[in-house]
Amino acid sequence: MNQPFTIANKTFQSRLIVGTGKYPTHAIMKECHEASGAEMVTVAVRRLDLKAKGEDSLLHWIGKGMTLLPNTAGCYTADDAVRTCRLAEELGLSKWVKLEVLGDEKTLFPDVEETLKAARVLVKEGFTVLPYTSDDVITARKLADIGCAAVMPLASPIGSGLGILNPHNIRLILETVQVPVIVDAGVGTASDAALAMELGIAGLLMNTAIAQAREPVRMARAMKLAVDAGREAFLAGRIPMKAYASASSPLTGLVGK
Repeated sequence: MNQPFTIANKTFQSRLIVGTGKYPTHAIMKECHEASGAEMVTVAVRRLDLKAKGEDSLLHWIGKGMTLLPNTAGCYTADDAVRTCRLAEELGLSKWVKLEVLGDEKTLFPDVEETLKAARVLVKEGFTVLPYTSDDVITARKLADIGCAAVMPLASPIGSGLGILNPHNIRLILETVQVPVIVDAGVGTASDAALAMELGIAGLLMNTAIAQAREPVRMARAMKLAVDAGREAFLAGRIPMKAYASASSPLTGLVGK
Protein backbone atom coordinates (compact mmCIF):
# COMPACT_ATOMS: atom_id res chain seq x y z
CA MET A 1 0.00 0.00 0.00
CA ASN A 2 1.16 3.54 -0.64
CA GLN A 3 2.12 4.34 2.91
CA PRO A 4 3.44 7.84 3.60
CA PHE A 5 7.18 8.33 3.88
CA THR A 6 7.47 8.73 7.65
CA ILE A 7 10.62 8.92 9.76
CA ALA A 8 10.36 9.33 13.52
CA ASN A 9 6.76 10.54 13.26
CA LYS A 10 7.61 13.16 10.62
CA THR A 11 6.01 12.66 7.21
CA PHE A 12 7.44 13.73 3.86
CA GLN A 13 5.77 13.90 0.46
CA SER A 14 9.02 13.32 -1.45
CA ARG A 15 10.99 10.11 -1.00
CA LEU A 16 14.13 11.74 -2.42
CA ILE A 17 16.78 13.19 -0.13
CA VAL A 18 19.51 15.36 -1.64
CA GLY A 19 22.91 16.67 -0.64
CA THR A 20 24.88 19.90 -0.85
CA GLY A 21 28.36 18.90 -2.03
CA LYS A 22 30.14 19.05 -5.40
CA TYR A 23 27.76 21.51 -7.07
CA PRO A 24 29.29 24.03 -9.51
CA THR A 25 27.69 26.93 -7.60
CA HIS A 26 25.34 27.47 -4.69
CA ALA A 27 22.78 28.92 -7.10
CA ILE A 28 22.76 25.75 -9.21
CA MET A 29 22.47 23.69 -6.04
CA LYS A 30 19.36 25.59 -4.99
CA GLU A 31 17.82 25.19 -8.45
CA CYS A 32 18.51 21.46 -8.33
CA HIS A 33 16.93 21.13 -4.91
CA GLU A 34 13.79 22.83 -6.18
CA ALA A 35 13.68 20.71 -9.34
CA SER A 36 14.09 17.49 -7.34
CA GLY A 37 11.08 18.15 -5.16
CA ALA A 38 13.10 16.93 -2.16
CA GLU A 39 12.12 18.05 1.34
CA MET A 40 15.22 16.90 3.20
CA VAL A 41 18.82 17.89 2.56
CA THR A 42 22.09 16.69 4.08
CA VAL A 43 24.81 19.12 5.13
CA ALA A 44 28.34 18.11 6.06
CA VAL A 45 28.89 19.81 9.42
CA ARG A 46 32.68 19.58 9.27
CA ARG A 47 32.75 21.30 5.89
CA LEU A 48 30.55 24.25 6.85
CA ASP A 49 32.27 27.62 6.83
CA LEU A 50 30.81 29.00 10.04
CA LYS A 51 32.29 32.45 9.39
CA ALA A 52 30.55 32.87 6.02
CA LYS A 53 27.62 35.27 5.98
CA GLY A 54 24.80 36.05 3.55
CA GLU A 55 25.20 34.57 0.07
CA ASP A 56 28.66 33.28 0.99
CA SER A 57 27.05 30.87 3.43
CA LEU A 58 25.88 27.48 2.17
CA LEU A 59 22.87 27.59 4.49
CA HIS A 60 21.67 30.77 2.77
CA TRP A 61 20.94 28.74 -0.37
CA ILE A 62 18.90 26.00 1.29
CA GLY A 63 15.14 26.47 1.02
CA LYS A 64 13.37 27.38 4.24
CA GLY A 65 10.97 24.47 3.89
CA MET A 66 13.76 21.90 3.74
CA THR A 67 14.46 19.63 6.71
CA LEU A 68 18.16 19.83 7.52
CA LEU A 69 19.99 16.58 8.05
CA PRO A 70 23.49 17.38 9.33
CA ASN A 71 25.92 14.59 8.47
CA THR A 72 29.21 13.45 9.91
CA ALA A 73 31.06 13.12 6.60
CA GLY A 74 34.80 13.01 7.11
CA CYS A 75 34.61 11.24 10.48
CA TYR A 76 36.59 8.02 10.95
CA THR A 77 35.88 7.30 14.62
CA ALA A 78 32.76 7.10 16.74
CA ASP A 79 34.06 9.81 19.04
CA ASP A 80 34.56 12.25 16.15
CA ALA A 81 31.09 11.49 14.81
CA VAL A 82 29.44 12.03 18.19
CA ARG A 83 31.28 15.34 18.67
CA THR A 84 30.20 16.47 15.21
CA CYS A 85 26.55 15.70 15.97
CA ARG A 86 26.75 17.60 19.23
CA LEU A 87 28.24 20.55 17.36
CA ALA A 88 25.35 20.45 14.87
CA GLU A 89 22.92 20.66 17.78
CA GLU A 90 24.86 23.52 19.40
CA LEU A 91 24.78 25.44 16.11
CA GLY A 92 21.01 25.04 16.00
CA LEU A 93 21.10 23.00 12.79
CA SER A 94 19.09 19.96 13.83
CA LYS A 95 18.79 17.10 16.28
CA TRP A 96 18.31 14.85 13.24
CA VAL A 97 21.64 13.50 11.98
CA LYS A 98 22.97 11.33 9.21
CA LEU A 99 25.59 9.24 10.97
CA GLU A 100 28.54 8.45 8.75
CA VAL A 101 31.69 6.83 10.16
CA LEU A 102 34.07 5.85 7.39
CA GLY A 103 36.51 2.97 7.36
CA ASP A 104 39.09 4.28 4.90
CA GLU A 105 39.67 7.07 2.42
CA LYS A 106 39.89 4.90 -0.70
CA THR A 107 36.56 3.05 -0.62
CA LEU A 108 34.65 5.31 1.81
CA PHE A 109 33.00 2.15 3.08
CA PRO A 110 31.48 2.51 6.55
CA ASP A 111 33.25 1.25 9.64
CA VAL A 112 30.29 -0.67 11.01
CA GLU A 113 31.84 -1.26 14.44
CA GLU A 114 32.41 2.46 14.98
CA THR A 115 29.01 3.27 13.47
CA LEU A 116 27.26 1.02 15.98
CA LYS A 117 29.27 2.53 18.82
CA ALA A 118 28.34 6.09 17.82
CA ALA A 119 24.70 5.19 17.22
CA ARG A 120 24.31 3.86 20.77
CA VAL A 121 25.58 7.13 22.24
CA LEU A 122 23.55 9.39 19.97
CA VAL A 123 20.27 7.54 20.42
CA LYS A 124 20.71 7.74 24.21
CA GLU A 125 21.26 11.49 23.86
CA GLY A 126 17.97 11.90 22.02
CA PHE A 127 19.22 12.33 18.46
CA THR A 128 17.17 11.06 15.54
CA VAL A 129 19.83 8.91 13.91
CA LEU A 130 19.89 7.87 10.25
CA PRO A 131 23.07 5.80 9.83
CA TYR A 132 24.95 5.17 6.60
CA THR A 133 25.93 1.52 6.66
CA SER A 134 26.94 -1.48 4.60
CA ASP A 135 24.34 -3.64 2.86
CA ASP A 136 24.78 -6.23 5.62
CA VAL A 137 21.49 -7.39 7.10
CA ILE A 138 22.98 -8.15 10.53
CA THR A 139 24.41 -4.65 10.93
CA ALA A 140 21.12 -3.14 9.74
CA ARG A 141 19.23 -5.17 12.32
CA LYS A 142 21.58 -4.10 15.10
CA LEU A 143 21.20 -0.43 14.15
CA ALA A 144 17.42 -0.75 14.17
CA ASP A 145 17.52 -2.53 17.54
CA ILE A 146 19.64 0.29 18.98
CA GLY A 147 16.84 2.71 18.10
CA CYS A 148 17.96 4.34 14.86
CA ALA A 149 15.06 6.01 13.06
CA ALA A 150 16.07 4.44 9.72
CA VAL A 151 18.90 2.46 8.18
CA MET A 152 20.75 3.66 5.09
CA PRO A 153 22.61 0.85 3.31
CA LEU A 154 24.87 1.77 0.41
CA ALA A 155 23.95 0.70 -3.11
CA SER A 156 27.60 0.88 -4.13
CA PRO A 157 30.59 3.05 -3.13
CA ILE A 158 29.96 6.75 -2.54
CA GLY A 159 30.14 8.75 -5.76
CA SER A 160 30.82 5.66 -7.89
CA GLY A 161 27.61 5.77 -9.94
CA LEU A 162 27.64 1.98 -10.13
CA GLY A 163 24.00 1.62 -9.10
CA ILE A 164 22.69 -1.17 -6.90
CA LEU A 165 25.31 -3.91 -6.91
CA ASN A 166 23.50 -6.29 -4.57
CA PRO A 167 19.71 -5.91 -4.70
CA HIS A 168 19.31 -9.23 -2.88
CA ASN A 169 20.93 -7.81 0.25
CA ILE A 170 18.64 -4.78 0.13
CA ARG A 171 15.64 -7.12 -0.02
CA LEU A 172 16.95 -9.06 2.99
CA ILE A 173 17.27 -5.83 4.96
CA LEU A 174 13.73 -4.86 3.99
CA GLU A 175 12.48 -8.20 5.29
CA THR A 176 14.40 -7.88 8.56
CA VAL A 177 14.02 -4.35 9.93
CA GLN A 178 10.86 -2.48 10.82
CA VAL A 179 12.30 1.02 10.36
CA PRO A 180 12.48 2.79 6.97
CA VAL A 181 15.22 1.58 4.63
CA ILE A 182 16.80 4.40 2.63
CA VAL A 183 19.36 3.50 0.00
CA ASP A 184 22.35 5.81 0.22
CA ALA A 185 25.31 6.18 -2.15
CA GLY A 186 26.13 4.79 -5.58
CA VAL A 187 23.14 5.85 -7.70
CA GLY A 188 24.38 7.17 -11.05
CA THR A 189 21.34 7.91 -13.16
CA ALA A 190 17.55 7.80 -13.23
CA SER A 191 17.29 4.10 -14.06
CA ASP A 192 19.34 3.30 -10.93
CA ALA A 193 16.93 5.35 -8.85
CA ALA A 194 13.87 3.66 -10.34
CA LEU A 195 15.35 0.20 -9.78
CA ALA A 196 16.14 1.05 -6.16
CA MET A 197 12.59 2.21 -5.51
CA GLU A 198 11.14 -0.87 -7.23
CA LEU A 199 12.74 -2.97 -4.48
CA GLY A 200 10.32 -1.40 -2.02
CA ILE A 201 12.68 0.89 -0.12
CA ALA A 202 11.21 3.87 1.70
CA GLY A 203 13.46 6.48 0.17
CA LEU A 204 16.66 7.32 -1.65
CA LEU A 205 19.53 9.68 -0.83
CA MET A 206 21.80 11.00 -3.55
CA ASN A 207 24.23 13.82 -4.18
CA THR A 208 26.95 13.21 -6.76
CA ALA A 209 24.58 11.81 -9.40
CA ILE A 210 22.83 15.17 -9.54
CA ALA A 211 25.63 17.58 -8.66
CA GLN A 212 28.16 16.16 -11.14
CA ALA A 213 25.78 15.51 -14.03
CA ARG A 214 26.41 17.40 -17.27
CA GLU A 215 23.12 19.25 -16.66
CA PRO A 216 22.49 19.06 -12.92
CA VAL A 217 19.05 20.68 -12.90
CA ARG A 218 17.77 18.40 -15.64
CA MET A 219 19.15 15.37 -13.77
CA ALA A 220 17.42 16.55 -10.60
CA ARG A 221 14.11 16.56 -12.46
CA ALA A 222 14.88 13.13 -13.90
CA MET A 223 15.61 11.75 -10.44
CA LYS A 224 12.34 13.10 -9.11
CA LEU A 225 10.42 11.35 -11.88
CA ALA A 226 12.45 8.15 -11.48
CA VAL A 227 11.80 7.94 -7.74
CA ASP A 228 8.08 8.49 -8.31
CA ALA A 229 7.99 5.95 -11.15
CA GLY A 230 9.93 3.35 -9.19
CA ARG A 231 7.60 3.70 -6.23
CA GLU A 232 4.52 3.38 -8.47
CA ALA A 233 5.99 0.29 -10.14
CA PHE A 234 6.66 -1.30 -6.75
CA LEU A 235 3.09 -0.66 -5.65
CA ALA A 236 1.70 -1.89 -8.97
CA GLY A 237 3.59 -5.18 -8.74
CA ARG A 238 5.66 -6.37 -11.70
CA ILE A 239 4.78 -9.50 -13.66
CA PRO A 240 6.87 -12.63 -12.98
CA MET A 241 9.90 -13.18 -15.19
CA LYS A 242 9.50 -16.15 -17.56
CA ALA A 243 11.91 -18.09 -19.71
CA TYR A 244 9.57 -18.11 -22.72
CA ALA A 245 7.02 -15.90 -24.41
CA SER A 246 3.51 -15.42 -23.06
CA ALA A 247 1.00 -14.17 -25.65
CA SER A 248 -0.64 -10.84 -24.84
CA SER A 249 -3.87 -11.98 -26.53
CA PRO A 250 -5.70 -15.29 -25.83
CA LEU A 251 -4.80 -18.13 -28.21
CA THR A 252 -8.19 -19.78 -27.91
CA GLY A 253 -11.33 -18.76 -29.76
CA LEU A 254 -9.48 -17.40 -32.79
CA VAL A 255 -11.57 -16.69 -35.91
CA GLY A 256 -11.56 -19.69 -38.26
CA LYS A 257 -10.48 -22.13 -35.52
